[in-house]
Amino acid sequence: MVDIAEIAVSAAELKLGTEPVQGSGVRLSHADARARYSLRARDAAVLEKAISRKLPGKIGDQTDGVICLGPDEWYAILPESTALQRGEGLPVSVVDVSSRALGFVLEGPGALAVLSSGCPLDLARMGVGRATRTVFETVEIVIWREAEDRWHIEVWRSFATWLWHALAAAMHASK
Repeated sequence: MVDIAEIAVSAAELKLGTEPVQGSGVRLSHADARARYSLRARDAAVLEKAISRKLPGKIGDQTDGVICLGPDEWYAILPESTALQRGEGLPVSVVDVSSRALGFVLEGPGALAVLSSGCPLDLARMGVGRATRTVFETVEIVIWREAEDRWHIEVWRSFATWLWHALAAAMHASK
């Protein structure tokens, strides 16, 4: 684990980086702007019909930017202009959370080591295309392994600055 005590203490004064950070075979950058939705339903078929999209059926699976996080919960990371139907009158919840979260991209041959430095999961066993909700140190994140050495990381905006600096610190610590 990387020592991030100084970051945790001064996070309120930090500015979120806008330029990519590189080091130790890793590049940290902002993901492209996306539409994000929190999706809930007891019956996946009803939700699929409401939003006109196929949902992944197993926790950890991802289909066309929709990640299954739980037995009745999905998180959609879609192209910025995508609008999903709300499913009014149906027993579903379709909530646009685009303003709540943002994404980072961590890529390069050292990306796994950097992400693993603060995450309790054995990420080396996580296959390409898989996604999960987890934590980096104490911050909740959703990670999606887009390629062998490329990770998409979703984080609430209120934690984004802290996470950016913690990942940058982990990049420099892994040299």
